[in-house]
Amino acid sequence: MNGRIRLGMVGGGRGAFIGAVHRRAALLDGMYELCAGALSSTPKKSLESGRDIGLPDDRIYESWEQMLEQELKLPEERRIEAVSVVTPNHLHYPVVKAFTEAGFHVICDKPLVHTSQEAEELVRLCEEKRTVCAVTYTYAGYPMVKQAADMVSSGVLGNITKVMVIYLQEWMLAADDKDLWRADPERSGISGAVADIGTHGEYLISLITGLQIDQLCAEASRALPGRQLEDGADILLRFTSGARGLITVSQACAGEENGLHVKVFGEKGSLSWQQENPNYLFYAPLGQPEQILKRGNDYLCASARSSSSLPHGHPEGFLEAFADIYRNAGKAILSSRGGVSGEKRGFPTVREGMRGVRFVEKVIESIKQDARWVKMD
Repeated sequence: MNGRIRLGMVGGGRGAFIGAVHRRAALLDGMYELCAGALSSTPKKSLESGRDIGLPDDRIYESWEQMLEQELKLPEERRIEAVSVVTPNHLHYPVVKAFTEAGFHVICDKPLVHTSQEAEELVRLCEEKRTVCAVTYTYAGYPMVKQAADMVSSGVLGNITKVMVIYLQEWMLAADDKDLWRADPERSGISGAVADIGTHGEYLISLITGLQIDQLCAEASRALPGRQLEDGADILLRFTSGARGLITVSQACAGEENGLHVKVFGEKGSLSWQQENPNYLFYAPLGQPEQILKRGNDYLCASARSSSSLPHGHPEGFLEAFADIYRNAGKAILSSRGGVSGEKRGFPTVREGMRGVRFVEKVIESIKQDARWVKMD
């Protein structure tokens, strides 16, 4: 159980925002040591990127295939134990599959893969190999999201009647699609904004409320003519419990930076949380004054308290939430060192990743059928 987890990285070289985020999150608690990387599909860029972050030349690889082959040749005490996959979406499946088959643990950016068939294969492999596969739905790591989930499960709100997730950004208004992999169906997959940020909404609803989507109805939008994939969507939800919901996403709303807002309504009250103001959860009991619950305080639930890394009054945000996922995945990896399958609670797993892929497929199915209601079977 002692010793840091030896981590490799695929993707995330120079100029890649999310790669740097993953590295900082992994290293924040001292649980991981970054030992190797295939940081770009361009060998020269991979070498330069690896040197930028202090990797030795003999552990900087020209491709992920070379990295897998060479790491397996190293003594077990030297080779990586886990790999962080931060490539464009089309590479997630082959990379995660190959490393899982070889017995490595994986932390993969979302969405997990392009198709539910690919996702089902990864679930099967992870269970067969007894490896950890975490999917970085970042907002799962925020303490006040965990507090919201605890309050809903404890019955404070009563039966949930309505859930709304609104997630708005502006960056695709100024994007040049020719240079943007997220606008390319070959690399991004069948979806743009829904796969990129809509999956966060689906995951947050499930995490906070426990509700299961029964049916959905979706309409897409494109702010720029000629854009191949949607940059926005409005998704109506019917849950198996009878509750109703809405997910609205757009990456083409001028003035919005990362405007994620979650609202949960029940028979006895409501909760409201915003990512750009993440240290506060607003609780409105029916017929009483609204309360503001603050991160880092002793009155919060155990999971919210344990995921806070700073005292109250010291703002925490995106990196700390990301680090929470790495930390909890790391605990499962450390537990598995003795050959025992690690506890996989406290972070999004490959099964949640599979559900997100299925959600994207159903949304696109509805969009293609002119906003017809489709069942989440």
